[in-house]
Amino acid sequence: MSLEQREQSEREQARRMLPPAPCPEPPAGRVEARREHFLTEIDRQTRSCSPRRAPRSRGRWGLAVGAAMAAGAAVVVLTLISSSSDAPLNTPPASAASVELLERAALAAATTPQTRVRASQYSYVKTVGHTSVLSETESGDMQLLRESEAMEEWTSVDGSERTLQRKNGSDSLLPETPGRGSLNAPTYDFLAALPTDPDALLKQIRDDAQKNHGAGSDSTTGPDQEAFVTIGDLLRSGVTPPDTAASLYRAAALIPGVDIVPDVVDAAGRKGVAVARTHEGERTEWIFDKSTARLLGERIVLVEDSAWGKAGTIVTSVAVTNSGIVDEAGRIP
Repeated sequence: MSLEQREQSEREQARRMLPPAPCPEPPAGRVEARREHFLTEIDRQTRSCSPRRAPRSRGRWGLAVGAAMAAGAAVVVLTLISSSSDAPLNTPPASAASVELLERAALAAATTPQTRVRASQYSYVKTVGHTSVLSETESGDMQLLRESEAMEEWTSVDGSERTLQRKNGSDSLLPETPGRGSLNAPTYDFLAALPTDPDALLKQIRDDAQKNHGAGSDSTTGPDQEAFVTIGDLLRSGVTPPDTAASLYRAAALIPGVDIVPDVVDAAGRKGVAVARTHEGERTEWIFDKSTARLLGERIVLVEDSAWGKAGTIVTSVAVTNSGIVDEAGRIP
């Protein structure tokens, strides 16, 4: 099968999995133009980079080891953290099917009515699901433990007030105010100020990933994987301005190695289709509603056996069940 035939097959597969969304189809040539842009970028980087790969010191799930006492025995808890390495030069560009799905998500986001937001308001998000930790038992065996991600958060639009978090019916204020916000802790105003040009936006995100997770750092996931994870976190952090959300989806379509998973289920039990990227034996999935191309949630699935479990284990699964802009912390949209 030729490259053109494979891409056509991927597009047809995407159309079968995702019925037409209630928004315009991508403009003619946009999908092809974005793929051509990325192929050119790969060629440029291949010519300018040494073929020697950066050393890999740790995998995507870096190990943060801490000691705790339980039943008189030391329990070692290994938390999931991101790490980074340069992507292999032979990583393919995003598949045609994933580019088309991301463009539909971008169009759906861009046509969302713009909410007039005031600095004194709060961005609200409610999530369900779990993350995982590894714990060593008294006998020395390792067991995978789930930690609940069921919570509600109210984040100040301009970052001037402390974030209110509600878990298990109990309210608490996070220690620090968000301030201006960042890629790791965004506020609505921070998201609204991000570039709406996908190339410029991806450059900003990759530059940050390169600085903190690229060659010469202690982590080995790579700027591309870190960029994909960062975009996913930004998209489900709360309310994202429509133009910013559209740009984030289009920026993700420029990342190599992105593909689709046809049938997935989010933490709330909703069925969908996923845009995904696999790295170091784990597949990070963004789950979309098949009818509306709306982002439902995210999960991480093992595709290889590891200390975290057998292939197929869902290590992390978090779904957004409600979000909006409210006047006061504690109110529900």
